[in-house]
Amino acid sequence: MLTILGRTSSINVRKVLWTCDELALDYQQEMWGNGFRETHQPDFLALNPNAQVPVLREGEFVLWESNTICRYLAASQPETALYPHAVRARAEVERWMDWQLGDLNNAWRYLFNARMRNTPAMPDPAQLAEGEASWNRHLTLLANQLEHTGAYVTGETFTLADIVLGLSVHRWLMTPMSRPALPAIDRYYDLLRERPAFARYATQQWP
Repeated sequence: MLTILGRTSSINVRKVLWTCDELALDYQQEMWGNGFRETHQPDFLALNPNAQVPVLREGEFVLWESNTICRYLAASQPETALYPHAVRARAEVERWMDWQLGDLNNAWRYLFNARMRNTPAMPDPAQLAEGEASWNRHLTLLANQLEHTGAYVTGETFTLADIVLGLSVHRWLMTPMSRPALPAIDRYYDLLRERPAFARYATQQWP
């Protein structure tokens, strides 16, 4: 049985749950993290020494890192549009997934934590301004890509890249801040909202 360890309120856990939903996979979920079981317990650390969610467990096999888990799940299934087999098409999906994890996440971290989690309680105005500018700059880059494709991040087909970036776009839209007008982002968000799983894992009141 496939088991996903992690609280649903975690954006990284929701990536994995959304992927499972799109692939129609059966799984069990164990709630770990803030408000649930403590991830610094020895039995969790034995699965992920970073003490972070999500973790996938499938028999004796254990995997952590949310984007890697999403790729593993899709690759384990018969050919799916979520994760194309063609080498260049797959590389496009992976590039945008890596960009989300490495570049986009670092752009919003300080501002989001200050505005939505009250951490730090008295944030530095200069860092807030820098975070807002950086976050908007990265979303403008994404908007340019969406203008180019006219639909989803890598083209006409919904992929894993849209799962991870769709959650990020929702977070950008829900955070109190100044945002530039980006019609391509608005169109993309409306397109994602047509998917039932997006309502379950993005548009609810998740932090």
